[in-house]
Amino acid sequence: MNLDLLRRDTPGCADRLFLNSAGASLTPRPVMQAMLDYLQQEEQLGGYEVERQHADDYQLLYAELARLFNAAPHNFAFAWNATDAYSRALSAIPFRSGDVILTTADDYISNHIAFFSLQKRFGVEVVRSRNLPGGDVDLDDFEQQLKQHRPVLVAVTHVPTNSGLVQPVETIGQLCRQHETWYLVDASQSAGQLVVDVQRIGCDFLNAPGRKFLRGPRGTGFLYISDRALAAGLEPLFIDRRGADWSSPDAYHPHPDARRFEQQEFGVSALGLAEAVRYANGVGIESIAARDAELTGYLRQRLSTLGHLRLLDLGSVQCSLVTFDTPGHSLEEVTQLLTARGVVHTVSLRSFALLDFEAKGVEWAIRFSPHYFNTHEELDAAVAILAELGR
Repeated sequence: MNLDLLRRDTPGCADRLFLNSAGASLTPRPVMQAMLDYLQQEEQLGGYEVERQHADDYQLLYAELARLFNAAPHNFAFAWNATDAYSRALSAIPFRSGDVILTTADDYISNHIAFFSLQKRFGVEVVRSRNLPGGDVDLDDFEQQLKQHRPVLVAVTHVPTNSGLVQPVETIGQLCRQHETWYLVDASQSAGQLVVDVQRIGCDFLNAPGRKFLRGPRGTGFLYISDRALAAGLEPLFIDRRGADWSSPDAYHPHPDARRFEQQEFGVSALGLAEAVRYANGVGIESIAARDAELTGYLRQRLSTLGHLRLLDLGSVQCSLVTFDTPGHSLEEVTQLLTARGVVHTVSLRSFALLDFEAKGVEWAIRFSPHYFNTHEELDAAVAILAELGR
C-alpha cells in the first residue's frame, strides 16, 4: 500500500485529524475530479445528453461492485442512499399480517423504525435474538427463534453504527438457508473496510451507502439482489419505468435483473460512486481490511492507557469503529476540545442505539473511525489531545 500516494489523493487529511470515515469519509481526488468534469459537461450540454454520453461509465459501477462483493454485475442496483436501498428491499417482501421479522438488538436505528412501521401498518411481528454477555449475538438463541417463529425475513446489520462489533453474518446466512427464509444484510459500516463476500454470506439482499468507508459521494448507495430473489420474482413495491416495461394497458413486465430495483434518474453521483468503488478495488479490499485492523488495534491500545476514558465496544470481533465515553467529563467538554484541535469525529446518542446504550448504561459515546489513509502519528495526536482531559 503506497500510503504517500493515498494521502496525496486525500487532500482533506493534510491539515486536520480526520477520524470519521464511518460517517462520511474523505473523497479521493480522482473521484472528485471525475464528478467535476461531469458537472462541467452538464453545464454545456444538459443532464440527459451527458448521461447518454456516459452510458458505458455507468456500467462500470455494476462491474466494480461485482468485483468488490463477489457477485455478477446483474445483481446490483444503484440507490440514492443506504436507507433507500434498504426500503426497496423491504418493500419486495410480500408481508402479511402475522409474519415475523427476526433481527438483533444491534440493528441500525432506521431499520428498527422501518420494522415498527411494517408492524403498525401490516401487523408484522418483530422478534429480536438475545446477545451473549460479551456482546456477540447468541447463535443458539438465534437458531431457536428461527425454528420457533419461522420468520419470513431475517435482517441483520453487519456492523452497528454505534459500536465496533462485527456480527457473524456468514454463520447467520447458513442458518437462513437451512430454514429457507429471506435474508437481508445491512453492510453500511462494513462495505469498504471489511471483506464482504455475498456468496459466503448467502444473503438475498445487501445494502450500503457510498459515503462511508467506500469514500464515495453523498446521495449514493447500492443494493445487491441474489439470483434466488430475482428468480422468485421479488420486486420493489413502487417499481419505476427503468425497472419495468409497460407491456399492455393494464400490465407491466419487470426487468429480469437487479435493474428492476432502480429508478430512472441517474447523474453525477452514480458516476462518483463507480469511481469510488473502482478506487477501492485498485487499493485492494484485503489490503484495506488488514490496514484498518492494524490501525484500529493500535488506537484501542493507546486509548486504553487513558484512565479517565472508557472504551465501549463489545464483541469477539471488532472493526474500525471505536467508541468511548469519559465519565466525569461532559459530552460538551469533550466535543469542544476535539473540535477546537481539529479532530473530525462524531457522536452517538442514546436514542441512536437505545438497546445497546441501555445495556451499557451510557447516554452518549464519541466515535472515532480511522481508515487506511490515516497514520499512527495522527492516532497518537488524537490520543494526546484526549489525555489533556485527565490532567
